[in-house]
Amino acid sequence: MKSLRSYWAGLCLSLALQGGRLLPFPRILNLGPQEEQKEHWYSIRAAGEGTARVIEVLVYGEIGYWGITAEQFVRDLKELDDGVSKVVAKFATIGGDLMDGIAIHNALKDLGTRCEGRIVGACYSAGTVAVSGAHKVTMADNGLYMIHNPSIGWLMDVESDDLRAYADLLDKTRELIVTCYKRRALTISDEELLDKIKNTTFMTAAEAKAVGLVDEILEGVTITAAMGNAKILNRYANVPAAALALIANQDPAPETAPAPPTDPDPEPSPDLVALAAQLTADCQAAGLANVAHVLINACGLKSAGAVQAAVKNAIAVRDICVVAKLPGEAEQFIKDGLNADQARAKLFDKLLANSNKVELNNHPPLPDDPAPTLNAVTPKAVYASRKPNASKGAHQ
Repeated sequence: MKSLRSYWAGLCLSLALQGGRLLPFPRILNLGPQEEQKEHWYSIRAAGEGTARVIEVLVYGEIGYWGITAEQFVRDLKELDDGVSKVVAKFATIGGDLMDGIAIHNALKDLGTRCEGRIVGACYSAGTVAVSGAHKVTMADNGLYMIHNPSIGWLMDVESDDLRAYADLLDKTRELIVTCYKRRALTISDEELLDKIKNTTFMTAAEAKAVGLVDEILEGVTITAAMGNAKILNRYANVPAAALALIANQDPAPETAPAPPTDPDPEPSPDLVALAAQLTADCQAAGLANVAHVLINACGLKSAGAVQAAVKNAIAVRDICVVAKLPGEAEQFIKDGLNADQARAKLFDKLLANSNKVELNNHPPLPDDPAPTLNAVTPKAVYASRKPNASKGAHQ
């Protein structure tokens, strides 16, 4: 009855506000706040020139009708995007309208490999759907990630078990959420993902990375509290202490880059071409020309020392594989970024798995210089024993 009263109250209010017109379709919300949220921060800006140009998007607030709409997001991004610049979309959001979140997800996905989604605080519900569209998702080590079931926003707290008229719609909406999350390299099954969604799961950066929703954890990143956190958290049970602690900062300001320190004698930038040539030559001399490009990406050509260390590690991994009589494993181990100890452990596992028979010997070990157990027989001793017998036969 309470759900039905909420339904009719919401319907009557909608009719009154819209001059008697029925809503064409209910808004599917990921439990964002119902009141207009005036406090939020949103901007899209470009910095740098040429290859160093970066488009930075700040989504600090609700997603959807009451805050940052997908239409606004896509329009502003299109005005600045030149098709080649890197795009970093930073999220500190309580979520909001799921369909807007999905539209932002698709806009980020269309940017391809040049898009990074960066979680710099709390990222809840529709916010996690939106950020999942980025090619790479990074997260502050003290941020928070939350996923949950969808809900009909203007029918407060009504889900499929409470109002069967919307059950199919809600279930299909949940399938859309799962589809968005599965664009990440998840390490859990569909059943485990659904279980986390149904049970309103809060995750730390490490936990989100462990299940594949986040690719990299960032340390030393200043986190930003999402606007309306206190209100949104009141709607959930078992809210962790980390989520409550994150709402302390209620007045986020746009991030400004710190002024670079003055250095009277700055170190010269490394000669990338020379370092790449040196690494390629070293790999060629070591018989590792096939992994030169891998080592270039791995060491980043930061310095001559980094190049030497990368080649030295690759040689060590290759030598271990040769000793183990599995030289074919070396290239993959190097591509996986394994060091010598990690490669040795992998090889041990492979050798153990390929061993079809283990022989057990229960006999005691033989001494190094065993003593004879019988008297030695020599020709002289045999002749001496036969001589008396031969003489006796001759006298007879």
